[in-house]
Amino acid sequence: MVCPKCEHHFRLSVDQRLGLLCDQGSFEEFDSELRSSDPLGFRDQLRYKERLKKAEKRTGNADAVRTGKGRMNGRPVFLGVFDFFFMGGSMGSVVGEKLTRMVEAATKERKPAIIVSASGGARMQEGIYSLMQMAKVSAAVERHGAQGLPYVSVLTDPTTGGVAASFAMQGDVIVAEPGALIGFAGPRVIEQTIRRKLPEGFQRAEFLLEHGMVDLVVPRGDLKHSLSHVLDLLMGR
Repeated sequence: MVCPKCEHHFRLSVDQRLGLLCDQGSFEEFDSELRSSDPLGFRDQLRYKERLKKAEKRTGNADAVRTGKGRMNGRPVFLGVFDFFFMGGSMGSVVGEKLTRMVEAATKERKPAIIVSASGGARMQEGIYSLMQMAKVSAAVERHGAQGLPYVSVLTDPTTGGVAASFAMQGDVIVAEPGALIGFAGPRVIEQTIRRKLPEGFQRAEFLLEHGMVDLVVPRGDLKHSLSHVLDLLMGR
């Protein structure tokens, strides 16, 4: 899923991402039974419940993130991987709950945690229930770090909104894929607000690396090896 000519990194499904990062057959999923409710009775062109059913049928996933534990080049690791194809990877209460449980399990077993983000941000259909997940996951990450355990954040295209404004930027090491769009508001919104043209490449991974917002930009083919090496360094191996 990388163009051999221009090296554009196309978006991956959760299964493709887990296959890329985890040793074959090592991933054990957590909380696969969790489903979002409809606390606000939200409706736009469709009822929220209908959108959820369509997204689940289209992707085969219960919500916009899958969590679990596995091995990465033999190293035990706890993972949360976003699915952008499930309602734009939006973060609702189930996404926040699953990520929090995953990080807490990693803390309990004293293992590193990785979150691979691909999200448009908080899920508007859940209102404040969605926004509170920013603080909930961030708090779990902070408790994890307080135990001297590493958390690595991987930013893929796109990582925006409330996800970018919280745990996606909390990593001990922040790794991005080439060309990934990363930021809070999108560049078009910013340009329309400030009525100025933004610099070329603004909010792309390479721009953020140059300005100190991410630590590494790693091509997808090298990602598993690079993450393994980072974990070895952070775990003192």
